[in-house]
Amino acid sequence: MSQPLHLNAYAKVNLGLDVIRRREDGYHEVKMIMQTVKLYDHITLKRNSSGQITLSTNLPYLPVNEKNLVYRAIDTIREAYHIPDGVHADIQKHIPVAAGMAGGSTDAAAAFVGMNQLFDLGITQETLMKYGVRLGADIPYCIMRGTALSEGIGEILTPLSPIPDCWFLIAKPVFSMSTKFVYQHLVLDEHTVHPDIDGMVKALEAQDLIGVTSRMGNVLEQVTAEHYPDIDRIKNKMKAEGALNALMSGSGSTVFGIFTSREAAFSAARACQCEFALRQTAVVRPFNKSPKRNRS
Repeated sequence: MSQPLHLNAYAKVNLGLDVIRRREDGYHEVKMIMQTVKLYDHITLKRNSSGQITLSTNLPYLPVNEKNLVYRAIDTIREAYHIPDGVHADIQKHIPVAAGMAGGSTDAAAAFVGMNQLFDLGITQETLMKYGVRLGADIPYCIMRGTALSEGIGEILTPLSPIPDCWFLIAKPVFSMSTKFVYQHLVLDEHTVHPDIDGMVKALEAQDLIGVTSRMGNVLEQVTAEHYPDIDRIKNKMKAEGALNALMSGSGSTVFGIFTSREAAFSAARACQCEFALRQTAVVRPFNKSPKRNRS
């Protein structure tokens, strides 16, 4: 019925992640700085006359039914706009799974954006983000992308100045983390060390990379340090190999380091691969929303 639509679904890291409190509804109120990086899944959408939603993927353990956020995103738009056509989505995963990099959320975000394009619906980004938050708190950010302050349960977003030019080393250990487990074991008290998110915002405005990296922090690491000591070991190795700083992303288990040169990042990647059991590594640049430098 139409040509397939190809989209890149970019991963995110958290330059800073603070948890303010646990709300009465069980959700946690957060204050985070999110950064898109140029590690992405490839999503292909194609209309057909079947009237059904079908999925395929390169990973055999991923669900290809309504348990997949891509399926639910497509279904949300089909229902809202009374679309009778079927849609097939092919998901080629490159972002680590269960890794704190919003892999599922960014795939769903690409599906929302893609459905808008595929059926020429003219939906505003703001409206797409409202549909997205119904499925997951990270999806609105993944639709917006770039550098952003994220508050509330993650759905209140404020665009920020882009991170200065740098290189990210992404390292995913062989073990994965359960977001539910990490938050269940999180203790917030007078001993909790909270990252300086406001100071990081000012450093971004000043385009001060050292000011940004020196303030990197993730409250959830207090849980992972106890149960998964390799997180701290990988961080320390990256810093010993020249990273300005290193941090766990989200609820883990991915660790990333920020470097000023591509060569230093690749050298650190080789050193980490020799010392730790890693499922995946990648050296990538940040995705910032300058039309001259980024193309989806």
